[in-house]
Parts: sequence; C-alpha cells; structure tokens
Amino acid sequence: MSGRREERLVANLMIALGSDHAAFEFKEAIKAYLLEKGYQVHDLGTCGADRVDYCDFGFRVGEAVAGGACEKGIVFCGTGVGISISANKVKGVRAVVCSEPYSAKLSRQHNDTNVLALGARVVGIELAKMIVDVWLDAQFEGGRHLDRINKIAEYEGRR
Repeated sequence: MSGRREERLVANLMIALGSDHAAFEFKEAIKAYLLEKGYQVHDLGTCGADRVDYCDFGFRVGEAVAGGACEKGIVFCGTGVGISISANKVKGVRAVVCSEPYSAKLSRQHNDTNVLALGARVVGIELAKMIVDVWLDAQFEGGRHLDRINKIAEYEGRR
C-alpha cells in the first residue's frame, strides 16, 4: 500500500477507547501513541484514577463500535478480561483480550474482531503498542471465516 493511501486510511479510522481506573494511565499512553500515528481517537473514559466499574466502559466502547460511531475499539482494565467480557455483551461486538501479537493478528484475520482488550497489569506498554499495531494492520480474510462469523451473528440475533 502506498504511504499516502495508508496515511489516509489511518486518518479516517476512528477508534473508541475506554478503561477502568486500574488502566487509566495505560489507556492514556496508548491514546497518545495512536494520535501520534495519525488515528482519530474517541476517548470514552475513564478520565482519572478514581475507582470505577470496568463494565461501564466496556459497554460504552462496545456501543460506539456496534452503533457505527467508531470502526474499532480498544479497552483496558487490569487483565483485559473483565472489560472484554463487558464489551462482548453488546450485540455486534467481537472483543478479544490479547497478551501477544500473534493472537491479535489471527483474531482480526479469522474472527473479524472489532474490539481489542489489553491488561495493564499483564503486558508492558511497548508490547501493547506492538499488539495494537498488529491488530490494526491485520485484515479479515473472509471466506470460510465469514461463514462462522455469520453463524455467531445469527445465534446472537436469536438471544
């Protein structure tokens, strides 16, 4: 992909961010990293280190992505697990918690994940940046994977 085309794609991608208090500083570091790379960021909170419930921010990011206000979302809590579970409760969200780049890449290629969850107490910030880059760069492969995504969406619609 040409540099200019890639820059346009990055500039047009709106990413929702959300975290609990345990991952607030981590979210801020990733937000600065994304902005530096030219992404648009919609920060849905939290806005400080005061205790909050991670699920509220998982729901917010999930709704922003599922509703179309943002193309992708990244959520953060201590482990990434709780906030990913919360985001996955929003119809249309396919959130994945990742601690290394390989799973992040395959989650996009095979599962078309639209929300990435990271644990601030699990991965260091430099590893998190690598995971974010790989996840954002990977493309859904479709094909046999699309059949599975459709099956999941069909089941979700019956609930």
